[in-house]
Amino acid sequence: MAKAKDKEPLEQSESKGESDHPFRGERDRPVTIRAEGISKLYGEFVALQDVSFDVSKGTVVAFLGPNGAGKSTTMRILTGFLSATSGRAQVLGLDPSDEQQRIQLARKLGYLPESGPLYRDMTPMESLQFFGELRQLDQVQRHIDRVVEQCAIGEVLHKPIEKLSKGYRQRVGMAQAMLHDPDVLILDEPASGLDPLQIRELRKLIRELGQEKTILLSTHILQEVEAIADEVVMIVDGRIVFTGSKDELAKDKTLEDRFYELTDAKLAKEVA
Repeated sequence: MAKAKDKEPLEQSESKGESDHPFRGERDRPVTIRAEGISKLYGEFVALQDVSFDVSKGTVVAFLGPNGAGKSTTMRILTGFLSATSGRAQVLGLDPSDEQQRIQLARKLGYLPESGPLYRDMTPMESLQFFGELRQLDQVQRHIDRVVEQCAIGEVLHKPIEKLSKGYRQRVGMAQAMLHDPDVLILDEPASGLDPLQIRELRKLIRELGQEKTILLSTHILQEVEAIADEVVMIVDGRIVFTGSKDELAKDKTLEDRFYELTDAKLAKEVA
């Protein structure tokens, strides 16, 4: 990524809603995640520039881009873990940069960072009990039973987290993010470290959850986009280069061809 440059045209789907935002999702559903002109600078280094998109309730959106494109930075801003240099974010109508609103949002938002916050000396059961008490959940065990089944961690429930494989640790992190049954899930590379069978179960779970919840998940794996996403937001070098459906992204080509096309086009402009 380089210094800030003039805006470049955004490639969008042909269908547009009444909003000026480049991505509305299902127009008959309320918008639950909104990024509006978000930029993040570290001195002269531009991590994000004018990032804007909407995600509607009951939609699974793949936040697609190569490594280092700005996916994690965007997610950290949306969840209130990082402040933007300019622009604003809203999740469920709440501003994650505002301290009081961020506390309200924490009750309705589940966030799985790329490296989940796990206490490795605890067992998954102890960890879930701890976070359940911390969140002051009613009937904590009922919530634990639900996520243990959904994330398939029953076999390792009483083993120290430090002894678990990367895939199981990822699933424990997913269970923590889902423990309070949030309305919105923001998942940073949720399939990282999972084997093919675990990935299949994760895809099934995300599709089920996406019928009622809003899910934004980052990935650089095109198979994930094909398998579970309703819509796609693609970011390259800190800039949004596409928003729309999978079919609109592919056009008359494969997703792989279009991914390379959009990535190479952005990089070519940077060099020029």
